[in-house]
Amino acid sequence: MKYYIIAGEPSGDLHGSRLIRELRQIDPQAQIRCWGGNLMAEAGGELVRHYRDLAFMGFAEVVRHLGKILGHFRFARRDIRRFQPDVVIFIDYPGFNLRMARWAHRHGFRTVYYISPQVWAWKQKRVHIIQQCVDRMLVILPFEAAFYRQFGYEVQYVGHPLVQVVREARTHARQIFDTSRPVIALLPGSRPQEVKRMLPEMLRVTRHFPHYQFVVAQAPSIPDLSRWYDPNRYPNVLLASGVTYDLLAQASAALVTSGTATLETALFGVPEGVCYKSTWISYRLARYFIRVPYISLVNLIMDQKVVEEYVQHQVNEKNLTRLLDRLLHDEDYIAQIKAAYAQLWKKLDQGNAAQRAALAIVEFIKNASPAAPAE
Repeated sequence: MKYYIIAGEPSGDLHGSRLIRELRQIDPQAQIRCWGGNLMAEAGGELVRHYRDLAFMGFAEVVRHLGKILGHFRFARRDIRRFQPDVVIFIDYPGFNLRMARWAHRHGFRTVYYISPQVWAWKQKRVHIIQQCVDRMLVILPFEAAFYRQFGYEVQYVGHPLVQVVREARTHARQIFDTSRPVIALLPGSRPQEVKRMLPEMLRVTRHFPHYQFVVAQAPSIPDLSRWYDPNRYPNVLLASGVTYDLLAQASAALVTSGTATLETALFGVPEGVCYKSTWISYRLARYFIRVPYISLVNLIMDQKVVEEYVQHQVNEKNLTRLLDRLLHDEDYIAQIKAAYAQLWKKLDQGNAAQRAALAIVEFIKNASPAAPAE
């Protein structure tokens, strides 16, 4: 069978790569064309667009790059028509993927969404778009099935794919950093706009902990951090690329920019503080539209404040220094966090989520009625 997969971010590349591997196990003759990154290409997908070319974040960024974004839409439509897949699979990345799902469904292609857009956080009207144009929704957060059910839309909870990823990573983790000093992980984000705002704030904190080794996890989408990092000013800071999981397996604590990394850090059992800072206009728009009590996936899934969160003006040297000191030295607080992490793991572990998703997709194609002729 032929599969067309669209992912637009590093996390989508990771989960897409594991989905591709599982699809190939089930369907050895699978032809897979994809948008994503190096991991999806290594898994056997034919990569046609890299997520580095799709990383537009915030209202201002989208407006500034509107012409390029529209060009991506035009290319995707042409490419899908040429490929004629049995199913188009969308992985998160809702601003782009929901529009493509609507187009694909209208033109007779079967559609599956793996990793739901966070419509429970904002833009709930998107649920109606999903009902109309997504034939099968596979969700990875335990509360999402109940959320969709209140709209009369049944979805399948497959568990969170990061559980299997982290389980394997913890088994094969290498101790690659200096063991003479405790290691603290700094995860400033995977988009240039995030790193530009978050990394300088995190680096200021390192001066208050001279006896610790700080390691900045450099995302593959950010090949050069030199414009935000001067090694002469921060002698106890290292940059590390491509070894984030090895870092988390060794870290005593972490400061993490809000996003998937907050969940990865928790699954590794690392006490963390979560922070986020954006442009003034993006922040004001987010405050108006977003209707969730927390910014970290850890707190949202647990429905309580497990880890501290600092947003916008709260992200400063004083607050982050005080928080990190607590993450390193307050034994009761550390024990409380780790107990909550254990419950988080149980909530998310449904077995191999990527395998369950691949089985659901293949079963859906086999049992679905023939797709309408594509235009």
